[in-house]
Amino acid sequence: MGFRKLLTFFFFLLLLVIMPSYCNASEKVSVALYYETLCPYCADFIVNHLVKLFQNGLISIVNLRLVPWGNAWLNSDGSFSCQHGSDECLLNTIEACTISIYPDVNRHFAFIHCVERLSLQGRHSAWANCFEMSRLGTTPIDCYNSGNGNEIEGKYGRETAQLKPPLRFVPWVLVNNQPLQEDYENFMAYICKAYKGKPPEACRSVRFTIESTGKEKPLPQVCRASEGRNSSHYQKYQHRKV
Repeated sequence: MGFRKLLTFFFFLLLLVIMPSYCNASEKVSVALYYETLCPYCADFIVNHLVKLFQNGLISIVNLRLVPWGNAWLNSDGSFSCQHGSDECLLNTIEACTISIYPDVNRHFAFIHCVERLSLQGRHSAWANCFEMSRLGTTPIDCYNSGNGNEIEGKYGRETAQLKPPLRFVPWVLVNNQPLQEDYENFMAYICKAYKGKPPEACRSVRFTIESTGKEKPLPQVCRASEGRNSSHYQKYQHRKV
């Protein structure tokens, strides 16, 4: 009998060690951003809005995924094309490689934020400087040059094509797999509402302004999927080493 009590004691002790970490992981809110690198509205969202997750600490309750594909499309020969031309295909792939090689969101977001800031400034051709600025190595360039980046991008393309409801524009934000659609700029309020644990301090200053009237909100500035193939920048992407 004494042995059983001892075994029970150790069992509950083990639960006390395991359960907090399990609960913390299960309480996190999943957030996914589907975007393209040279859409100015995606760049603005990343640089001026999404970055707040890291500034106010909300990232501690969020599993953030970045998917750099957006309104690109796969061609019948397996190549792909991008709404804003070959530079966008290049940067989509570089960012995809960076996410793959540096899976820690704090690390790859720093690089992506740097590139998108340059994009907003009209200086996206200086993207390689962001490796040093974000203190990352240049291995993603090798990933791109080897063709591995194209495989990663292909997976992102297939994932994006399977979204339900389908992606209509970028930036396209999902919170716990639910698309925010026109209300994407209100993403932090949705995160705070979805979080089941003790609300972090940052949630106290987030105004929850989700409309429940059933009326469709005015569409914010976006890059529409329907405009992709009609873009003046359209051309089949030719992979070139950098």
